[in-house]
Formats: sequence, structure tokens, C-alpha cells
Amino acid sequence: QVQLQESGPGLVNPSQTLSLTCTVSGGSITTSFSAWSWIRQPPGKGLEWMGVIRYDGSTYYSPSLKSRTSISRDTSKNQFSLQLTSVTPADAAVYYCQQGATGSRGQGTQVIVSA
Repeated sequence: QVQLQESGPGLVNPSQTLSLTCTVSGGSITTSFSAWSWIRQPPGKGLEWMGVIRYDGSTYYSPSLKSRTSISRDTSKNQFSLQLTSVTPADAAVYYCQQGATGSRGQGTQVIVSA
């Protein structure tokens, strides 16, 4: 069974860049036709899809976040990462990595944006 684990700082200063990493075990991020997503849930709100990196390295982003979001990967470590630039308090949320659209999801990591 595929397992995912998010890691990264829980506190980010406004205007800085948020960087999170997802470590995948039990499966490879390069498995054909696999896809790996980042989603988030702000306090009191629903889940928001942020973007995805596919098995071939191609990426797709939410139009509302595209200008600030970058997803990359390190195949040697079986990890994929999220960078969100110019964060504001509105970016505070629990951030999750997930396999595909409905697959296994990490336990999530809470991010606070505050000086």
C-alpha cells in the first residue's frame, strides 16, 4: 500500500516561500500513469486542489494558484515537493500530498503564516 508523508516548516513569514516535501513509500512516483497531487484545507473551509506532477514529470496547476505554485520531484528519493511563493495569511492551511485524485493521502501538515 502506498504511503505518503509530508514534511516542512510549520511556520512561514508573510511574503516568503512555503516549501513542503512529500515522501512516498510502497510505490514509485515514476510508475506509468501515476500522478501525485498537493491539496490544502484552510481553517473552516473545504479541500482545495493545488496542482499535480505526473509520472513523466509534467505538471498542472490550479489556475488560481498557478502564478505562485511550483511542483517538482526527486526521483532518486521518491519525493515530490511544493513551493508556494509570496504567501499571505490566506495561505494558512493543512497541506496534504495525495496519490492521484482519490488515492492514498498523507496525514497532512499544518502551515501557519505569521511574522
